[in-house]
Amino acid sequence: MKLIDDYFDRACEAMDQIRKTQGDSIQRAAELMASVIEKDGVVYVFGSGGHSNIGAEEMFWRAGGLAAISAILDPGINLAFGAQRSSLIERTPGYAKAVLDSYGLKPGDVLILVNAYGINSLTIDTALECRERGVKVIGITSAASSDPVPPDHAARHPSKKNLHDLVDVHVDTQVPFGDAVIGVEGCPQKVGPLSTILNAFAINCIVIATVELLARRGYEPPVWRSGNIPGGIEAGRKLIEKYAPKVRLL
Repeated sequence: MKLIDDYFDRACEAMDQIRKTQGDSIQRAAELMASVIEKDGVVYVFGSGGHSNIGAEEMFWRAGGLAAISAILDPGINLAFGAQRSSLIERTPGYAKAVLDSYGLKPGDVLILVNAYGINSLTIDTALECRERGVKVIGITSAASSDPVPPDHAARHPSKKNLHDLVDVHVDTQVPFGDAVIGVEGCPQKVGPLSTILNAFAINCIVIATVELLARRGYEPPVWRSGNIPGGIEAGRKLIEKYAPKVRLL
């Protein structure tokens, strides 16, 4: 079908742009992560609202992913507990501090903050709170999605700031304004969103770069093996023993 071909092409074009333009940012992000992991620490990841939660889940407890990841999966913004509720909470100023307090983020920690638009109160408050705490932030977000949003839009943080302006490293996901990219005759709203695909691609590029960097430094990367293949459960037990005391949801 032509529309499916169009969707495939748009997704591939956007991933190719990440590959071509974000190499330096991906490497800087990997260096921040490796500096924590090689000291036997963990990197935090937070998808601050709605479907951005999927970004945090993509990094956590994942075959081929790093075990040294502590995912912040807050029920207040998880769609499983109510979509409208999630939208209200992610637009509530001050909520981020309580979330970060509950996970104990401290100076020297690294947080990956995933949010396609990067404008809501939870996202911006998280970035600002991390700055005050001395926590380095890697922002996975799209400037093309945030910059055109009017300053007075209800979804914006009161400061009117964008996530990509507040982070230590910005990996631009190239998500287009409005997210969905495919127009269908007879339907006034485009379909075929790209943000989840592009967030996952950017995240896994960072993971790959981090693993490569750790291996080059002589530190064995703590990578999960699928529990569905021979030896996977046994390999997982060793990582659980090491990281369960450090990863709240493990």
